Amino acid sequence: MTIKLYGIKNCDTIKKARKWLEQHDIGYQFIDHRVDGLDTARLHLWLDKLGWEQLVNKRSTTYRALSDTDKANLGADTAAALLEANPTLIKRPLLEQNGEFTVGFNDALYSRVLNKD
Repeated sequence: MTIKLYGIKNCDTIKKARKWLEQHDIGYQFIDHRVDGLDTARLHLWLDKLGWEQLVNKRSTTYRALSDTDKANLGADTAAALLEANPTLIKRPLLEQNGEFTVGFNDALYSRVLNKD
């Protein structure tokens, strides 16, 4: 079972998720959107599985910096292009395990999805 964790390395929530995984001796591969780039096919898979509403981080600095037009036009038809152009808009962390995706982090969530309760 390969666990992949997607995000950006300087994100505080990513740091917490990585620390949690390491404390529980769970191996994972970290993919940094800024360093490794964003795979378009993977992005479309996330959008299909999760929906744009769950994937777009409306609390991010990047979202707040978007134009009013981009914010107003954000939807299923425009999300992919906007996320591709601005990968830091993707809610973090995004955990992939066995074809399942989990967005966000807290101890209880990771304990549940990774069977560590």
